Amino acid sequence: MKKQKIRKKEEKSAYTSSVPAVNEALQILVYMSRDSVNKMNLTEICNSLGIHKSKAYSILNTLQHYDFIQKDEIGKTYSLGPGLISLSRKVLDNFNYREIVRPSLEALADETQCSAIFGVIVGNSLLIVAKRDTGAKFGVTIGVGNNFPLTWGAHGKAIVAFMEESERQKILESDELFFHGDPSALNRETLSSEFNKCRQTGYAIDLGKMNQGINAAAAPVFRQDKVIGAIFVVGTFPKDKASSFGTLVAGKAHEISVLFGEKDNILND
Repeated sequence: MKKQKIRKKEEKSAYTSSVPAVNEALQILVYMSRDSVNKMNLTEICNSLGIHKSKAYSILNTLQHYDFIQKDEIGKTYSLGPGLISLSRKVLDNFNYREIVRPSLEALADETQCSAIFGVIVGNSLLIVAKRDTGAKFGVTIGVGNNFPLTWGAHGKAIVAFMEESERQKILESDELFFHGDPSALNRETLSSEFNKCRQTGYAIDLGKMNQGINAAAAPVFRQDKVIGAIFVVGTFPKDKASSFGTLVAGKAHEISVLFGEKDNILND
């Protein structure tokens, strides 16, 4: 009798240790955050995770109610929703990214007299986590908490260039790529050359393509062998300063990556 009671207690403990529906909802969110495809349909999600369609459909509808998932009614596809951004901001505050990157941003802003910015990848966007302005009259109106398309300009090239090949190819299959501004302006041959140069130098640049008269230099930041974001400077600096500023940004990005626990030779592998 005593053994039977112990067994029942163990069974109850195992049964209540997790909630299947919650577990599957989290599986969906994690899967969609790790996949580089912007949108995916119900069948793709179910086949990848082994969740029954009717159950996955109900879970997605629930997540959509909280804006954690958004649905394209025309294409019947799903993508991560803006509701995750507010959660991400809170997590980032607790993780203290800002304090870790603050000295590097201050140094970059002082040396370049440009706005120095750090952002992390959240879904298909880059969320701005920290920023340092100079005392100059001109400033870039990019605030902490803003987010940009992942493929936007210099930071987009710096991030995607260092992704794994499979991830990069999935992103490049999209019709909405903002590396050169409006997607219609994209030159894939030029982009490929920019990726190669970025992998050699450690930084990418944008010279007025995103906003006329505004230039940028960006470098990827790594954590656990994976690119997690980018650090960049934005301003009206002369084009002949782009290479030297890019080298400065790449150096600070490397320092930050090491502080995040990345191996010391990540950009030289």
